[in-house]
Amino acid sequence: MDSVLITGAAGFIGYHLSSRLIENGYRVIGLDNLNDYYDVRLKEARLDRLTSDRGEFEFHKMDLADTPQVLRLFSETRPDVVVNLAAQAGVRYSIEDPYAYVNSNVVGFLNVLEGCRRTQVQHLVFASSSSVYGANTRMPFSVHHSVDHPVSFYAATKKANELMAHSYSYLYGLPTTGLRFFTVYGPWGRPDMALFLFTEAILKGEPIKVYNNGMMRRDFTYIDDVVECIARVMTRIPSSDPHWSRCEPDPATSSAPYRLYNVGSNNPVELLCMIEILEHSLGRKSTKEFLPMQPGDVPATYADVGELVRELDFRPCTPIEIGVQRFVDWYRSFYGV
Repeated sequence: MDSVLITGAAGFIGYHLSSRLIENGYRVIGLDNLNDYYDVRLKEARLDRLTSDRGEFEFHKMDLADTPQVLRLFSETRPDVVVNLAAQAGVRYSIEDPYAYVNSNVVGFLNVLEGCRRTQVQHLVFASSSSVYGANTRMPFSVHHSVDHPVSFYAATKKANELMAHSYSYLYGLPTTGLRFFTVYGPWGRPDMALFLFTEAILKGEPIKVYNNGMMRRDFTYIDDVVECIARVMTRIPSSDPHWSRCEPDPATSSAPYRLYNVGSNNPVELLCMIEILEHSLGRKSTKEFLPMQPGDVPATYADVGELVRELDFRPCTPIEIGVQRFVDWYRSFYGV
């Protein structure tokens, strides 16, 4: 595997993965439309660092929903592996603009699948989300659980991605692996995520919005652990599960070359505890505005990572105290606070 196409390369996870693979000697082809869902300057700053890194990196500004352009890129670059991280993110925004999610997460993902099929890509790794567990309250969330009851449209599109990938694996023998990410955080993180929003507000002396009156638990997963997981998954091409049964079908595997993994810390943290850790890292106390649960949100996430440990010999292990401190250090440096 010499060349890797990373969609969403200017995004949070895409930037970190691209940087890691460049260091490891891969030829990295980056694709991103640089939309304005959040500050484009942050995305451009990530790209500047990637293009200045030693190693081979080429960037294509492109919308994943632009079928002719995407298929042409696949034909011209013919990557060995594709990691699809491009998506319209955000649970709450999916209520405001569902069409953006169909264009990016459904039409765009179909273009990725078609590009992989036509150029015989060795392995497609794609980002799913812990949000697919939806109304399920059985903890910890397992890839062997049913995920048929999403509570946000964003989650519905991510569930659709898993189904679309499986159909291509079954029909065309395309090896696909879906990764359900659990609340990824760290330096260069997204400005719409709680840790970023809280840090910004606290440093400005503004109140932070704490939903569900603080009764939230999240399986915070540090970015370096996520990148390590993706790097390992890339080279582990899935095959048919010989034990898969049509009578009792396991959602996590298949008779096709298809696999699902949870990528989480396996250690849910109460939101108020995370805020205390953040306050300690910032050296400042917060003023909290307690609010009810937002539509489409869930009170808790908790990843069962047993398959990750057994099959990839890996468990995300960065303590949240260290991860939050690293984020704060980056934030102060990047924004000159």
